[in-house]
Amino acid sequence: MSEPTCARLSAREAVAAVTGSFTEHRPPERPVPPDGPLGWSGYAESRARASERTGEEESVLYGTGVVDGRECVLVAFEFGFLGGSLGSRTGDRLEAAYALAGERRLPLVSLVATGGSRMQEGMIALIQLQRVARASTRLRAQGLAQIAVLRDPTTGGGWATVGAGSDVVLALPGAQIGFAGSRVRPAGADPYAYTAEGQLAAGHIDAVVTPEELPGTLGRWLAALTLTGPAQAAPVPGALSATGLPATGWEAVEQARAAARPRAEAYLDAYFEDRLPLSGDRCGGRDPGLLCGVGLHAGRPVAYAAQCGTATRPAGYRTAARVIRLADRLGLPVLTLVDTPGAANDAEAERAGAGAAIAEVFAAVAGARVPVTTLVIGEGGSGGALALAAPDNTHVTADSYFSVIAPELAAAILKRGPDEVRSTAGQLRLRPQDLVELGIARSVVGPADAPGG
Repeated sequence: MSEPTCARLSAREAVAAVTGSFTEHRPPERPVPPDGPLGWSGYAESRARASERTGEEESVLYGTGVVDGRECVLVAFEFGFLGGSLGSRTGDRLEAAYALAGERRLPLVSLVATGGSRMQEGMIALIQLQRVARASTRLRAQGLAQIAVLRDPTTGGGWATVGAGSDVVLALPGAQIGFAGSRVRPAGADPYAYTAEGQLAAGHIDAVVTPEELPGTLGRWLAALTLTGPAQAAPVPGALSATGLPATGWEAVEQARAAARPRAEAYLDAYFEDRLPLSGDRCGGRDPGLLCGVGLHAGRPVAYAAQCGTATRPAGYRTAARVIRLADRLGLPVLTLVDTPGAANDAEAERAGAGAAIAEVFAAVAGARVPVTTLVIGEGGSGGALALAAPDNTHVTADSYFSVIAPELAAAILKRGPDEVRSTAGQLRLRPQDLVELGIARSVVGPADAPGG
């Protein structure tokens, strides 16, 4: 494996790199045997050497800080202290950090660099992962955000709890990331899979961020994941084209399929002053045809999931469900943009669990306690589109349609010939004005710069 491009900063250097304001906290000390719970010969001397080398008493420090004007609880791992490993006292500090975030009603930012559990404490070290998971779950239930920054390296239980268990996962370029550390990987394993870039490609982290960009990126995320007051429904975006209403069903289909029609990226750019992507389904997949994240609209955070006009793949649906559930927990309103000919239906999509992934989105929308706003901006193809649509707050543009299935496929199911596709489109009543009349959509939105648009 090539050398990582990110420097291995100490815990305090990592904290100083993102904030100039940090107040350290410490949990009450509890007595432990000099050589640890296992009586591991020489463990006390190893700890003493690590402390002398790093100036730290443990592999983790925590406290409150201000990042780009936003207060948070910061956790930083000291890799120089026994490889940033988790022992019982590390567990004490991590548990106390999560509790502090809950008491102060602050988001938690973890600057992670760890080799995993501490061998000299055996199973006592390993069960610290359960403590961390329990503390993280409690904080999640309180509606507070967790952001992880993965430094080099982030492996073992630290990756599988503090790292991968966070709501937003960022990584420094070149960082080694994986459950398996470098000394326990299979011979011949692809080294790219254990890098920040490889984990991003596989859908396990949200972004790779340079050290120079990190403070600003963290500040933007802290702003985006914090909503003061009850969530209000996201305003409906105005249409980006002045296309008139279609006269026939087939004309509606042609307008929605027009190559020049504005797509999701243009709508998101026009709607948000700033937006931050959430990437990947955390199950090994990404779908570039479904954009997800959190943005600021009129200064207020809104989560979004936007189809880009392609057949949506299972990874896309799972990512959308992840974002909607996150928004619901943090109290953020949701905006969805519908534009797909339908769900991907190839063999690969079926093997990847298309049905289960679509079911996840239906359930996330149905169970959301925050308001969900939907705008259909192009094709609304069957259940693959409906999964992202709010049952009582869906709007449509004039250059869109929504149908039980594409007219060509509907004609095939009804054993009609190709010459009957256009008439079938009319019978399906899929035009924007039909959808309003049928009660499927609340309105046909006008251009963004039109009165009331």
